Amino acid sequence: MIAPTRLYNFPPTIEPLTGVRLFLALGVVFFHYQLFWVLPVEAAPILNRARLGVDIFFILSGFILTHVYLTGEKAPAYWDFISARFARVYPAHFFILMGVLALTLGAGFVGVPIDPNNFSIFSFLTSLFLVHAWLPTQDMANWNGPSWSLSAEWFVYLCFPAFAWIALRWRERPLWLIGLAIAIFVALDLAYQSLFGPILTEAQENLGIMLVIPEFLYGIGLYYLGQKINLTRVQASLFALFMTVAVLLAMHAHIDDRLIVAMAGPFVLSLGLLAKSGQRSFLSHKWMQFGGEASFALYLVHMPLLMVWRNVMQKWFELEKTYRMGLPEVAVLLTLTLITAALVHIWFEQPSRRWLRHLLSRKAAQGVPEKGAPMANSKP
Repeated sequence: MIAPTRLYNFPPTIEPLTGVRLFLALGVVFFHYQLFWVLPVEAAPILNRARLGVDIFFILSGFILTHVYLTGEKAPAYWDFISARFARVYPAHFFILMGVLALTLGAGFVGVPIDPNNFSIFSFLTSLFLVHAWLPTQDMANWNGPSWSLSAEWFVYLCFPAFAWIALRWRERPLWLIGLAIAIFVALDLAYQSLFGPILTEAQENLGIMLVIPEFLYGIGLYYLGQKINLTRVQASLFALFMTVAVLLAMHAHIDDRLIVAMAGPFVLSLGLLAKSGQRSFLSHKWMQFGGEASFALYLVHMPLLMVWRNVMQKWFELEKTYRMGLPEVAVLLTLTLITAALVHIWFEQPSRRWLRHLLSRKAAQGVPEKGAPMANSKP
């Protein structure tokens, strides 16, 4: 029997992983903005790869949920886990989906035509029940495109006991977990290319669950690997700086998406080790922490606001549907989006989460045990 390796525990709240979520969400926002602004694609190539922030979220989710739920001798009670995750992710999704439904139904009254084929009842129902990334499709989700990743992660939550079973048995062999994650990714990538043509990182709405499975497992393995590593503040700072620069340069260059996803793992680990070393950075600032907490609302709300904004501008100024937004217009839209996301987070997401957790808890006065509230927030 192999003797257990000495472990160096992470702090209860891993602040850099909360703060970085704001930048990952902003990357996705700018990826969608650059599809509609005046600058040419080559003006900011890094933004074309910013969509891979979703992949980093999946890795980060496995890392964080291992920290919260899989550091003991057994997995949490399934009902406690799934009710806590439902309360965390569903209220904001439901609120924004209902907002998109209201806008769609009301568009005709203000003279904005809506193609019913782009907003079908079937796609609404699959979005409502968070299964739209579970099915093969060639159509983009028009109700709220970014929610595909929430659907994919909900699948992982439902299957969490299987991940926990593997994680707790291989926790002393994190490289095995990482190797398994890589093997699954390669196998699914080959299968996805055989079935649909594109590589696995382009799965998204079309069977996006194939993408989240290995990336979530990758995050689990990285967490257990991180428990075996103990760096000084200087070493952790240099590691985090090196990985940040490396990932950004890789995203800027024409490097294969799959290699960037592989690099994202050590990037997430480096931020975890930064917190473990006790080195504070700007990511630990209270505004970065708030931004990380509100990033989930930002991620979900930015696309509907972008579509509404463009429809309004086209209507008022009689523009073509293909018009390109100038940078001042982008700045105004971004400001409006950030304010809206903050308000949704404060006025709806947080209160509804607390209410749902109370409602779904087995005991009204007993919540799901956590090691710090920010760590339970695995989505943008």
